[in-house]
Amino acid sequence: LCVFSSLQLVSLLLIGIAAWGIGFGLISSFRVVGVVIAVGVFLFFIALVGLIGAVKHHQVLLFFYMIILLLVFIVQFSVSCACLALNKQQQSELLEVGWNNTNSARTDIERNLNCCGFRVFYPNETCASDCFRTRQCKPCAPIIEEYSEMVLRFVGGIGLFFSFTEILGVWLTYRYRNQKDPRANPSAFL
Repeated sequence: LCVFSSLQLVSLLLIGIAAWGIGFGLISSFRVVGVVIAVGVFLFFIALVGLIGAVKHHQVLLFFYMIILLLVFIVQFSVSCACLALNKQQQSELLEVGWNNTNSARTDIERNLNCCGFRVFYPNETCASDCFRTRQCKPCAPIIEEYSEMVLRFVGGIGLFFSFTEILGVWLTYRYRNQKDPRANPSAFL
């Protein structure tokens, strides 16, 4: 049951962080928040399926829980390793691609970090930052790179920790799935 609660904890954290980001105005992209909340709700329902399967000794529910949890482990482990393996140059290239392809995120970053432009600030461009009024803005790339390195290490470490609890859940589900229900008739074949 502790594995089910760890998956529920991860799902509630995802939903809570998305709500916190919207509440404080850090994220205005509905698409990003919608995806994070959808993943959180999906993980919560998967944990609920596992919990119901364990309480009811339902082998089919436990089998599907085990398979989906294994797939979640593979994705989460891969993403965590990728977060931890990115070097500074790869982070910089990835951030520049993201900067060039999203206007709403660019506006949010400029407003929240009080910077304009990615590598160079051009005073004739428009910017959502407060420093734009005085035309004394710093470029956003150094600030973003400082935050991104810290966030990638933190997210990679937390994801790696929870991915190992998920593989523990897969193993426990596999072991528990084939046990007889202690409330059932002892002579019944399961």
